[in-house]
Amino acid sequence: MLRKIVEKKREEIARLYTETTVSALLLATKEVQRPRGFRQALETSVRPVSVIAEVKKASPSKGLIRPDFQAVTIAKAYQAARAECLSVLTDESFFQGSLSYLRQIHEAIDRPLLRKDFLLDEIQVVEARAAGADCVLLIAAILDRETLRHLNQTAEDLGMDVLVEVHDKRECELVFQAMEPKLLGINNRNLNTFQTDLAVTHELIAELPASLTIVSESGISTPADIENVRSAGARAVLVGEHFMRQTDVERAVIDLVGEAAPGVSV
Repeated sequence: MLRKIVEKKREEIARLYTETTVSALLLATKEVQRPRGFRQALETSVRPVSVIAEVKKASPSKGLIRPDFQAVTIAKAYQAARAECLSVLTDESFFQGSLSYLRQIHEAIDRPLLRKDFLLDEIQVVEARAAGADCVLLIAAILDRETLRHLNQTAEDLGMDVLVEVHDKRECELVFQAMEPKLLGINNRNLNTFQTDLAVTHELIAELPASLTIVSESGISTPADIENVRSAGARAVLVGEHFMRQTDVERAVIDLVGEAAPGVSV
C-alpha cells in the first residue's frame, strides 16, 4: 500500500509542477503570517503529555471514519479543548483529505498546524507553508538520506518545524545520518501491514537522545495508552481516528489527555 501511495504522490507532484512553480509558491508564503511555534507548543504545554489532534476523514485501512466530516468544525472543537497542535490530512486519493482544509483551518483557529501528507519533493513543503502549515511531516520510510536532508532544510528555511517519522531502528539511523532532528515521531503502526503496537515507542526511545522531543503516533485511544507512552518518554501523542469516532470531539480530547489549566497558554 505504501508503494502505491508513493507512486500516486509522484503523479500529483508532476501535475503540480505543470500548474505552478516553487518560486511562485515562495512568493505566496510572503502573504501568510509567520509560522506558529509547533514544537514549542508541544514542549511548553502544562499537560504532561501534549496532543496533536488530527483532522482525518478516512484512511486506507479503515475506510470512511467520520461520515459527518466538517473540517473547520472539528478544528474549532480541538481548539476549544485546548489541543496543543493540530494535524490536517491533505492527501486526497487515500485519506479523503484536502489542502483546502488546511487553508480553512489556518484562517479559523490559532493552533499550530501540521500538514500530514506523503512529502517527496520541495514543492510540497513550500506549498504547505503557503497554505498555512507551521510544521511538515517527513516520513523516513519513503525518503532517502539526501531527500530527507533537503526537505528538512527547505522547511527550516521557511521557519517551519519538522516532525520526522520513524518506525524502526533502520529508519532512525537514516534520519540521524541525514539531519539533526528536534521533533521525532515514532509511528506505532507499520505502514506496510497497518499493524499497531505501542511497544514500538518503548523500543525506539531507549535508543534515542534524551534531548529529543518524542511524539508517539497511532494506536492511542485510552488514558492508559497515554500513561504507557509517557512512561516510555514520549512528550506528545498524535491522535486521529479515536477522536474522529466520537460524537463530542472536544470532550474526547479532554477525557484522553486531561484539561489544560484555565488561563494558561498551551
